Amino acid sequence: MPTDQADRNLLVRELTKELKEENLAVFAGAGLSAPAGFVSWTELLRPVAEELRLDVDKEVDDLVSLAQYYTNENIGNRGRLNQMLIDEFCRDEEITENHKVLARLPINTYWTTNYDKLIESSLTEVKKVPDVKYEKRQLLFTRPRRDAIVYKMHGDVDHPGDAVLIKDDYEKYHMDRQPFMDALRGDLISKTFIFLGFSFTDPNLDYILSRVRVSYNQDQRQHYCILRAVFKEEDETDADYEYRQRKQELFVQDLRRVGVKTLLVDEYSEITDILKDVERQYRRNTIFISGAAHDYSPYDEEAVNNFVYELSQDIVKSGLKIVSGFGLGIGSSVISGALNQIYMSGGTLANDQLVMRPFPQPQPGQEDMGKLWEVYRKDMISRSGIALFLFGNKLEGDKVVASNGMRSEFEIAKENGLFLIPVGKTGYVAKELWDEVKEKFDDLYPNLEPRIKDQFMLLGNDVHDLSQLRTDLMSLLAMLAK
Repeated sequence: MPTDQADRNLLVRELTKELKEENLAVFAGAGLSAPAGFVSWTELLRPVAEELRLDVDKEVDDLVSLAQYYTNENIGNRGRLNQMLIDEFCRDEEITENHKVLARLPINTYWTTNYDKLIESSLTEVKKVPDVKYEKRQLLFTRPRRDAIVYKMHGDVDHPGDAVLIKDDYEKYHMDRQPFMDALRGDLISKTFIFLGFSFTDPNLDYILSRVRVSYNQDQRQHYCILRAVFKEEDETDADYEYRQRKQELFVQDLRRVGVKTLLVDEYSEITDILKDVERQYRRNTIFISGAAHDYSPYDEEAVNNFVYELSQDIVKSGLKIVSGFGLGIGSSVISGALNQIYMSGGTLANDQLVMRPFPQPQPGQEDMGKLWEVYRKDMISRSGIALFLFGNKLEGDKVVASNGMRSEFEIAKENGLFLIPVGKTGYVAKELWDEVKEKFDDLYPNLEPRIKDQFMLLGNDVHDLSQLRTDLMSLLAMLAK
């Protein structure tokens, strides 16, 4: 059965909302690491089950006991299990796309039952500082300048002897690792979790979720989960398939009891698509403004400066953020409008509310500034989800020519998946870009509401009323950033 698009859209909106409010946390299970090549619990314990003359596929609901049986058979020696963890989870595997997307998002709390290092590695790759906690004494200390906390509640592959692995470990968890339970309980109360790659068979998590439910009854926070819907396997009878479907339905209902709302998807790839939709929607909260003007025709300079000033005010007033280079004839009006709105409304300037980046100028003897400018542009644009293009001309000698910098910024924005809004009414490069987007609009944005396309088309007609243009632009931004 196809994934319900309305439910999917609702989940994207809710997760985006929690991101904007800095409330979103991630709980990662083994399924999140599987695409990187790491084995599931079932496959990890398959050779163990064979030694015990058991069928691991019949024990999938109680793999913890299976690990305990093996330890018992070896008179309490779990050395081989520890070695299996090292062999399977110490391999260098490529970071998955899901991990990359999550690391790029402003998420500062991760919980996982996994032993691998994919979460901390993905954070490091995007220049974030992870503060990893896999032993209870680490909870007492804070890594300087950390960007995210990674709680590995079942331990780390580098310390397999201390990993939570067998039934004994689970039974003693409340004594050996009670601070982890307390910390998770606190986060479940104060943050909104998205559970990914998790089967909800972990006895500790079930215990904690139930304690939160009992403590807060009907006032518990809403959490979310994405699960793959059961599908009919090869040679499976209709009766067995229907039985597994019914069991999953009951499981999803039970998750609601502890405050977890579930979205079922048909393929694991849909999880990646959903996370990218969340990232795209979140970044549409930030507008990249590309503009350069020496010639303001058919308008006069004062009218354009006032237009950009008021447009920047409106953008900030609507709760959106601005990123821009210090474009000729545009940049100062962007700064003035944004700052006036922030300070005159009694607010203070947040770190990312207005990011202005004057381009570095060449120093004597310095060559090839183009490469530096390219990196600079990519850094600015990567912070945004919508790109706005105004005018696009500059003076070269005694001639007004097209701004090649705007064309470069357009290509970078397009490559990064930003929503492209060239304002054709302002002419020059912006008009050329508007024509290009107009021709390919349905290919670039195939699933948008028709009204968004209609609003975009208003930006290229010949009406020279800047006040109406500002109104049309803000209406389009409101549709995209909702």
